[in-house]
Amino acid sequence: MDETTKNFIHDFIDEDIAEGGTYAGMRVHTRFPPEPNGYLHIGHAKAIYVDFGTAQKYGGICNLRMDDTNPSKEDVEYVDAIKEDIHWLGYDWDDRFFYASDYFEDMYNFAVELIKKGLAYVCELTPEQTKELRGSVGVPAQSPFRDRPIEESLDLFTRMRAGEFDNGKMTLRAKIDLSSGNFNMRDPVIYRINHAAHHRTGDKWCIYPMYDFAHPIEDAMEHITHSLCTLEFEDHRPLYDWVIENCSVPSRPRQIEFARLGINYTVMSKRKLRQLVEEGLVSGWDDPRMPTICGLRRRGYTPESIRTFCERIGVSKTASTVEYGFLEHCLREDLNERAARVMAVLEPVRLTITNYPEGKCETFTVENNPNRPEDGSRVIPFSKHLYIEAEDFLEDPVPKYKRMYPGNEVRLKGAYLVTCTGCSKDSSGNITEIFCEYDPDSFGGNPADGRKVKGATIHWVDAATALDAEVRLYDNLFSDADPDSGDKNFLDCLNPDSLRVLTGCKVEKSLGNADSARSFQFMRKGYFCADSRDCKAGRLVFNRSVALKDSFNK
Repeated sequence: MDETTKNFIHDFIDEDIAEGGTYAGMRVHTRFPPEPNGYLHIGHAKAIYVDFGTAQKYGGICNLRMDDTNPSKEDVEYVDAIKEDIHWLGYDWDDRFFYASDYFEDMYNFAVELIKKGLAYVCELTPEQTKELRGSVGVPAQSPFRDRPIEESLDLFTRMRAGEFDNGKMTLRAKIDLSSGNFNMRDPVIYRINHAAHHRTGDKWCIYPMYDFAHPIEDAMEHITHSLCTLEFEDHRPLYDWVIENCSVPSRPRQIEFARLGINYTVMSKRKLRQLVEEGLVSGWDDPRMPTICGLRRRGYTPESIRTFCERIGVSKTASTVEYGFLEHCLREDLNERAARVMAVLEPVRLTITNYPEGKCETFTVENNPNRPEDGSRVIPFSKHLYIEAEDFLEDPVPKYKRMYPGNEVRLKGAYLVTCTGCSKDSSGNITEIFCEYDPDSFGGNPADGRKVKGATIHWVDAATALDAEVRLYDNLFSDADPDSGDKNFLDCLNPDSLRVLTGCKVEKSLGNADSARSFQFMRKGYFCADSRDCKAGRLVFNRSVALKDSFNK
């Protein structure tokens, strides 16, 4: 996080660490607590930026903690993926890696403490009965078990832990205020029975804490100073503070809420993203159309571009939706500086220079990136037979068409001026080859006689050395700007044109050993990267990260 970046969270922290403040003289300590039930997405990237970035700004530290209080949804696969994504974004937790399950015994003991204080009781209402007796505005909730004797609740809670009761038979509820205007304070459930194996603790536990009870205890046990949460937890803050106040925890964290990230043309519910994966509507969590961090990485996004995006959208208390085009804009800015410039022809047609000597081959040395001289240069071959884009030729040109057509002179990028003399077609009328003549005294597109050439500059690849490649062009996964709103079924909003696969593309020989960690600008076509899953020796596969045209600026 940039030292100059400031938001309302920092204003609160400044007050807290100032002389006389709540945490005066203490080191700012935050945490990022993902639930390991799916892969992280761009919304989590903002939370990571806020949690880790805030700690960095104040010279503090940030913990990574897996919120594994729900055993039925968690998997070690997700734990490993979360670690990889955070590291890739440029953040580290050092030795401060924890699980919520590390504190299960402490949480149980704090629950017992609440029972002994008369602040918790075992309730035998079913979930349906609890909902029915929840009350409404002006009507208190009810529980016939609220005045259960402390010793009886202690005995039942011990037996709950021992596994004597079935799922749903009993819960432990905090004894707070059945008439509270904040329904989260109407004697909330803090423990439930769940006979399910946990990915870390196995069958040791059959009762598990609710998040609203576990969260403040975890923060307090780790001596977190500022627990930064998304806005939906604002109404839960009184319960967070109540748990801290009434349990003998070793520290008193402060919860601060900020608005979560919303982006149009996407969904960021892990449940819905999992549905896309499980129903085979995408190729996996790392499908380049997915808003997951691993999907964005596979598509060619850089950690720098995502951090820049998070910084520029800011941190506020007001929920809003950011244009997907702005995320692309941040990537385009970054890749414009770092991507190597190469030539690739996505829909090739053969071009023959009829007056160029057969068998002759020239080589041109070009910079890999004019913005970065340190990236060096490469050698490009040029000979009689080339490939150009099919769209760069029209036999019967439309008005103002400046590319190749019979009689028109154009520039071949970095090479010579050529004049089209015609084309050949197959029996179906499809163009199979284009013919032209070159001016040998026009190297670099500069004719010796100084004549002005109005034709366009066209990119090309040498036919003798070009490599075959598959190119994948991506668009938004959803055609609806708000696929998650109202009564819509988000699956009905899927964009049928979100992926276009081009085969038989021709690319420079220099791309034969393309590394998925590198980005390339295919001249006039966009920014691309080698697909990290499918690109291998003998099979080149490139993903378009983002087009050259900046729709956001427009």
